[in-house]
Formats: sequence, C-alpha cells, structure tokens
Amino acid sequence: MQRIVVIGAGHASGQLLDSLRRAGSEAHITLVGEESWLPYQRPPLSKKFLSGELTAERLAFRPESFYEKHQIHTRLSCRAVSIDRDTQTVSLAGGETLAYDLLALTTGTRVRELAIPGAELAGVHYLRGIDDALGLQADWQGRDNVCVIGGGFIGLEVAASARTLGKNVTVVEMMDRLMARAVSPGMSEYFLGLHTRNGAHVMCSTGVSELLGTDGRVSGVRLSDGREIPTDVVVVGIGVVPNQELAQEAGLACDNGILVDEFARTSDPKIVSAGDCTNHPNSLLGRRLRLESVHNALEQAKSAAASLMGEKLAYAQVPWFWSDQYNSKLQMVGLSEGFDRAVQRGNPDEDKFSLFYYRGDVLIAIDSVNRPGDHMPGKKLLAAGISPTPEQAADPEFPLKSLL
Repeated sequence: MQRIVVIGAGHASGQLLDSLRRAGSEAHITLVGEESWLPYQRPPLSKKFLSGELTAERLAFRPESFYEKHQIHTRLSCRAVSIDRDTQTVSLAGGETLAYDLLALTTGTRVRELAIPGAELAGVHYLRGIDDALGLQADWQGRDNVCVIGGGFIGLEVAASARTLGKNVTVVEMMDRLMARAVSPGMSEYFLGLHTRNGAHVMCSTGVSELLGTDGRVSGVRLSDGREIPTDVVVVGIGVVPNQELAQEAGLACDNGILVDEFARTSDPKIVSAGDCTNHPNSLLGRRLRLESVHNALEQAKSAAASLMGEKLAYAQVPWFWSDQYNSKLQMVGLSEGFDRAVQRGNPDEDKFSLFYYRGDVLIAIDSVNRPGDHMPGKKLLAAGISPTPEQAADPEFPLKSLL
C-alpha cells in the first residue's frame, strides 16, 4: 500500500486530505502536526473566537470522525525534525521515523518575533494558533489596557476585538499608514478613521524600542522617540515567516518559501507542498509569489492532492483575501501594487464602498468594504481579464455582472 506522509496540520493539509480521499486514494496516510489540534480555521482566531462568539470545536476543518472514517492516522503534538530523501523517511522529535512513498509539506508560517528588550515579559502575546488565542483571552480578562504593536490585518482585527470587549486600545505602527503592505493609501485612510471612530488610539510612523516590566510582567511600551505608553497586555502582529527550514535542510529549492511549480510539486518529484509556506508561479499575474491566505491554501492543496494521485491540476487563480474589523468587512481580489489610478464606487462615509485599481486601462484589483455585490463579480472579471471602464466602475448602479 502506498504511504503518504503530510507534515503540517493547517488549512492546506485539511483540504489536501479531503481531496485525496474524495479522489479515491486508498493510500496509508499519516498526518503530523505540532499543535494538539486537528486542522482548523485560523481567520476567526483574531475575530469571533477571540471575542468569545465562537468555540474551538466550531473552528475544526473536519470533525474527528472524518479522520477515523477515512483511516487517516494523526500524530498531533508531534514535530518533524528532518527529512531523508534518500531513504524516504521523516524523523520525528521523539526519535521515531516514518517511511513515505510520497510526502506533502504544508508547514505554513510562524510569527515574526519582536527583538527588543522586554519582549520575553509575561503579558506579551502573539496570535497564530488556538492556544495563542486562548492564552490571550485568559490574560486580558480583568485587564483594561491593550497595546497592539503592528497595524496589519492581525493587529487591527485584534484591536477591533479588544475594543468590542471594552478595552482601552492603542495601536502602534512603524509605517506611515495602516496595512501599508496590503492596501492602498485610500483604504488605509478609511480604516484609520474606522478605528479612531470606534475609540482606538492609532499611532503611525512610530517605532517601539523597549517593553517595560514590573515584577516580570509587561507594564508599558517605550516608543522610539522616548515616550512611554502604560499597558496591561501587549499583542504583537508584525508579520510572519515561512516554515521552509525542514525543506531547505533536506535540499529542496527554497526562496522566500518552498519553491513549487503550478502543480504544487517541489524540486523532488516525490514531494509536494501547499499553502502559506510555498513560493509559486501565477500565470494570471505573470510572476512568482508567496501568499498568506485561506484561498491560496485551499486551492493549492487541491493541486497538490492531484499531483499525489498522478494527475495534473494547475493552480492559477486570482488571489483574494478578507478582513473583518468592527462591522466593516474588507474583501480584496487581485493585487493592487503598481496601480496608477484608483476609482471609488460607493460612499466611505456610509461604510459601504469599493476601490477599483487600474494600471493604464487594465483593472488589476478591487478592494470592497461591505459591498459583496462588487467583490463577487469582480473576482470573475479579473479572472476573465475583463476591465470595466473607470466610468462604469464609478457608477454604483452599473451592473458589473453584465460585462461577464
């Protein structure tokens, strides 16, 4: 019987396992995951889970019975430490080895850590997994002041959750605007106003030099200009790095992620990879990139599963993302970097608008706030290479789907 080992228990592995069994694979499958949880959805961690609206059970990608029914052997709280491609074995932290005929790497990313004095104090949190969220939930109960370091998606979602729970929130962002790596200046400005209106204090163009402590617990944040912010809890959201070391040490090609082709195959024909950890080609965008998104993990995992089955399913889709902050849902499709014109559709003052981004006459991306009617046809327009005119995009009454 063919042996497949899957390393990493996130979105990509959950989809990969599902796709394999749906496709009729009868292989002996072993899932190796560092966390104690079966594959689960991460996006709610900074939103509804953190604010107490969702339980951990509701996050599961598939129930435990799925793995039992499909005879998927799970090795949780277990770390893979090395891959020997010559003997086709994976060594685990406890000294055990697993033999494989085919291997899938869905190792994801890990948080980028603060490298400043005081970063090790109690009360300093990162948010990547369920256990992180549970720890933050428990720690900020009965504590009023939260400082979020980093004004990206995770930092702002945590800030919104904390404000919803009545915490006093300060957001400190090193760059000159919020979510600067992901959205345009116009969208950054809207979200600055949103957080300010909801009572958060946002400080951009501001660095952090030290975390101050009292009796081993964080009590303040010293900014790079010398000012100090008293706080009870610090949440750090300054980005992630791909978990490529296992692949790299095994001699697989890596460059800001594990290098794969459009079929999710690595430089070793017996090994595939999918999800946040991969650097992959996108024929629609005409370049390689590494994406941190649920959509990427799920769709690329389908291609990886097909490759494990000896079939070819190219992964070539327009990227899309989302973020929930207060009552505003941001939905993004395409990549807006390099745009030379932004066209507004709808009214930001009503928390309901979209920005259409053009390079020349070509639509390259759409960011929508509370306008799913723009986002859904927008995905299809970008995938088909159809560009509405700027006048059509600016007219909220113009039916975008009429162009399809």
